[in-house]
Amino acid sequence: MSEKRRTDVQRDSKPASHELFADKAEKARLEARNGLLQFDEVLRCVDKAIACGTFSLRPSAVQRFQRIAIQDIYTCAGNYRIKPVIIGNTTHRPPPPGKISELVEELCDYINDAEHKTPVHLAAYAMWRINWIHPFAGGNGRTSRAVSYLVLCANLGYRLPGTLAIPEQIVANRQPYYKALDAADAAWMAGKLDVSVMEELLSDLLAKQLAFVQDKATGQ
Repeated sequence: MSEKRRTDVQRDSKPASHELFADKAEKARLEARNGLLQFDEVLRCVDKAIACGTFSLRPSAVQRFQRIAIQDIYTCAGNYRIKPVIIGNTTHRPPPPGKISELVEELCDYINDAEHKTPVHLAAYAMWRINWIHPFAGGNGRTSRAVSYLVLCANLGYRLPGTLAIPEQIVANRQPYYKALDAADAAWMAGKLDVSVMEELLSDLLAKQLAFVQDKATGQ
């Protein structure tokens, strides 16, 4: 590709949706509240998968996670976008609105056909593919991180311990996450499915999450 990929700055799309918050402080409060609610929903889904002994990702779950992420912030909560979108600071152009429903179904089918696929690979795929489809007018990143963590835990068969979960670590240092998304985008544009950079990132973050438990146990 001739155009330089820019992972040194934030990839983002601006919600083409009416704002429901009064000011930036109110928005920050709502985002913090929704983040906790969304993570609680992830854990609820993990517990349900463990109790049932099986896990199946559905498009409705993807929409639910997005709704929780931006409820009371934007009016587009829980709905697929109906207009084209441009993601700033990346050369990737998401597919048109008419393709979103089909692509999210295909995403779920890939996740649910877990045979011969590791939990880390499935989590990496979910993280990248939701960002690639960009099915919503806002909250795509938060939704991708929530779904990815659910896919990882559900396919492992238990809640992961650790006070700094993978999604929190990504938010604290986004640049490796952006680079992993760009690498997968570039591979897909070249006709290949390759989320290995994202897999490496998630593996590293998982190790750090579990290391927090060890540190606490040993008093470090």
